[in-house]
Amino acid sequence: MSSIVASAGRARLAAAFKTLKPRCFSSSLRRQESENPPKPPKPIDDSTSALDYKRTLRHRPPPLPSMDLPRSRSAEEAVTNILYNTPPPSLQPFKKHVLNCLVQNEPGVLSRVSGILAGRGFNIDSLVVCRTEIRDLSRMCIVLRGQDGVVEQARRQLEDLVPVWAVLDYTDTHCIERELLLAKVSILGPEYVEEQLLGGPTHEPRRSNHSSLPSTDPKLERETVLAQHFEHAADPEGAAASPAPLTPSQTLRLKSDHLQAIKVLSAQFGGRIVDVSEHSVIVEMCGKTKRVEAFLALLKPFGVLESARTGLMVMPRTPIKYTEESDELEEGGTVDASLLPPG
Repeated sequence: MSSIVASAGRARLAAAFKTLKPRCFSSSLRRQESENPPKPPKPIDDSTSALDYKRTLRHRPPPLPSMDLPRSRSAEEAVTNILYNTPPPSLQPFKKHVLNCLVQNEPGVLSRVSGILAGRGFNIDSLVVCRTEIRDLSRMCIVLRGQDGVVEQARRQLEDLVPVWAVLDYTDTHCIERELLLAKVSILGPEYVEEQLLGGPTHEPRRSNHSSLPSTDPKLERETVLAQHFEHAADPEGAAASPAPLTPSQTLRLKSDHLQAIKVLSAQFGGRIVDVSEHSVIVEMCGKTKRVEAFLALLKPFGVLESARTGLMVMPRTPIKYTEESDELEEGGTVDASLLPPG
């Protein structure tokens, strides 16, 4: 009986030793942990998720729009087609197209999309890319000009890319279009723009003639002045075009007048002045493309030093359901006697 109890005790001790973890007094285990650092979490979705989405919504695409308009061909075109098998050029008009692409947020997608458009000979007018409210999804807004049939072929080719979820053509859709403009405008006037461009980041007016350079040789100075008079003698208008230096009071009044005019013009277009410096201001304006171009054209007489535009961003409008008014009188309905004339 005692042997049975002893064997049972030894079995319990062996099981307890197996469950215990070995204690390592060396730093080898720590070295292994340092060699395998923690990895970042995997993204929620990958590029193949777009393929699964397009497989579930697989449907037969509509036929491509007609490339050529019906017209009568001349005898020369018919003979050329028979001899050289070269079709005549398409007469379909070129127009502006707006493509909206939903793509996977990963490296290399932009280069693949722009490569397909460049391979088909499209010149991208504007391209805006940014992340959406979903972490792994980005939105591209592409504006280009082309024929309907060629643009539709390029749209379908873009939609076949692996990281592309969908490509929508918003050309004939009622959308809200916006574009942001930042323009740095001179407050000294257009006469000093060329000199301000030589002033570096501060845009301080600097003269580019040789008389401003220090020279210790009086003979060289006289020769330089004589050469300048000889150049301006043939073109007196060009000599008078260079503005004379202003006094501090004149400069202050000129800056104040131009600043007030730029402020009023910006307010008319819904813009505002976001930065004021010693010789220039930065104007911000948001609106449609044509409105931005009109505002930029009106700013040019003041002297535009720099300008930057974000490109076109679009979002489709939400349709509203209209209901008929219920207070309209139906034919044969009851008539209120109080509305009738007396008698």
